[in-house]
Amino acid sequence: MASTTLTPPGAAPAPRATRAITAARLLPWLLLAPSAAVLLVVTGYPLVRMLWLSVHEYERAQLLGVPAPFVGLDNYTATLTDPRFWTVTARSFAFMVVCVVLTIVVGTLVALLLMKLGRGMRLVLSVGLLLAWAMPPLAAMLVWGWIFDTQYGVVNHLLTSLTSTDWMGHSWLVSPLSFFAVATLVVVWGAIPFVAFTLYAGFTQVPGEVLEAAHLDGANARQRFVDVQVPYVRTIYVVLIVLSMIWDLKVFTQIFVLQGIGGVKSQTSTLGVYIYEMGMAQGHYGAASAIAVVFTLVMLTISAYYVRVTIREETP
Repeated sequence: MASTTLTPPGAAPAPRATRAITAARLLPWLLLAPSAAVLLVVTGYPLVRMLWLSVHEYERAQLLGVPAPFVGLDNYTATLTDPRFWTVTARSFAFMVVCVVLTIVVGTLVALLLMKLGRGMRLVLSVGLLLAWAMPPLAAMLVWGWIFDTQYGVVNHLLTSLTSTDWMGHSWLVSPLSFFAVATLVVVWGAIPFVAFTLYAGFTQVPGEVLEAAHLDGANARQRFVDVQVPYVRTIYVVLIVLSMIWDLKVFTQIFVLQGIGGVKSQTSTLGVYIYEMGMAQGHYGAASAIAVVFTLVMLTISAYYVRVTIREETP
């Protein structure tokens, strides 16, 4: 029978035990190392490259091999003193606020509707939401562009049929106000499924006996929602709002495609499109990188609150 060596209390562990403990501590890091390396390369290099470009006067000439002169913070100074940058930033934040509010409100209503529907209708609605969520933005924009087409659009045809006014030939994208109304509709339509499914999952976790007790105490449907259901999913609402803010500030495809269909770029550009214009269209890669760095810092500031809330909830 093999003998077992016991380590006296207070004595140092045996070398074999020490190696086992060290291996157990290193194993999670070794398993994460490949993913961390890929993430570092895929994410780290573009960030470093963007920072390098932002402090150099990198124009189209540099693509031909001409060295880019170092300009320090000149690109940042030019960006922060450019009135158009602040106009585009204000426009982007206003667009984001409207989209986030509508997304959360409509997503909440859809989640509550999912709870009230029967199994069959819930399945039909869920499939419709999944189709809208799974559709790539570019493919969706082809459909929305046809719906609001000036000559053959479905919206103009329906308005002409329902009213005594001839709407055929009316452009919904020439005016900045109607342009962003269409853009808001498209963005909110694509964001509602994620919000609705997430809130539906949260609402189903609210204990039924708590809702029943509130009902017996005389609370109506609105009071039960505000005083019982919302507190249970408050963290989910925080996460959804923060994520929606980040996604709506990063909107590019919808705005870019709508501008190509008929929008006025100088009056409808958001930050994502503005950075693209400065870099790819005008060739000011240094200035575009400086704007992107400022934009990234804004996104990190918003993300920091999301990470803090997440860690707080996970901490026992």
